[in-house]
Amino acid sequence: MEKVDIAMEKAAVLTDALPYIVDFRGSVVLVKIGGSVMEVERNLDSLMNDVAFMRAVGMKVVIVHGGGKAISKAIKDSGHEPLFVQGQRVTDEQTMEIVRRTLNNVVNTDLVRRLQEKGVNARPLHGNWMFGARKIVEPDRGYVGEVVSVDFRAVNEMLDAGIIPVVTPLATGIADNHLYNVNADIAAAALAKALKVRKFALVSDVPGLLRDPEDPSTLLSTLHLDSVRKLKETGVISGGMLPKIESCEDAIRNGVRKVHLVDGRMAHSLLLEIFTREGVGTEITE
Repeated sequence: MEKVDIAMEKAAVLTDALPYIVDFRGSVVLVKIGGSVMEVERNLDSLMNDVAFMRAVGMKVVIVHGGGKAISKAIKDSGHEPLFVQGQRVTDEQTMEIVRRTLNNVVNTDLVRRLQEKGVNARPLHGNWMFGARKIVEPDRGYVGEVVSVDFRAVNEMLDAGIIPVVTPLATGIADNHLYNVNADIAAAALAKALKVRKFALVSDVPGLLRDPEDPSTLLSTLHLDSVRKLKETGVISGGMLPKIESCEDAIRNGVRKVHLVDGRMAHSLLLEIFTREGVGTEITE
């Protein structure tokens, strides 16, 4: 009887998800992956299963990933120490080559392999093929840029062919044609905005936006744009969360329907956020 009960419970879950599956079928969803989620095997495997499920039920998924910890390790392995200014990596000529090699040949390759092993048709798409960047001059952190243009034709072609593009946060300088390092949240938001995706999910190692960063029970399950200014003024949105929320805000004001901040440390958090009424993270809407 216990096996029957378990089977019925699983069937009920699928039935509850059916309206969402029907609604989102054919929709473009961009998933940004970052933080320590990428370093923990169990969490990353769960996330890849979620992405495979989304593709199997007809959603068109785009992935943009970070790789900060892998880059820092590669820099240390080369005999140097990573340098940061205001929380952002300093990227000189030598560091830029390490960033390029690590993102394109290590992190990206691993994510593509994981998805392919789950039966998903995924392919690499290096960001410098599609993002145009302008150098950030204040403060000067070397070859670190902000995205000013997006050529998303290759993304659309891959999506139309049933392929998941896995995108690196690199860009080509519009003034000097040099390779630039770009904050992955900002690169993902720029692509989400250009594609006007149905949903934009940022998966990291935080539960979402918390009123008190030390208290998970203060999670804001819904955030409307008209509340953002006050939350900045009161310090609720600050530090590393500030550029993330500002990127989300910009994306929503430019055609993205909804943004979700999701905790990738929770098993199947991406599916729970998208396919259930309650969700588990922070949903940002206009």
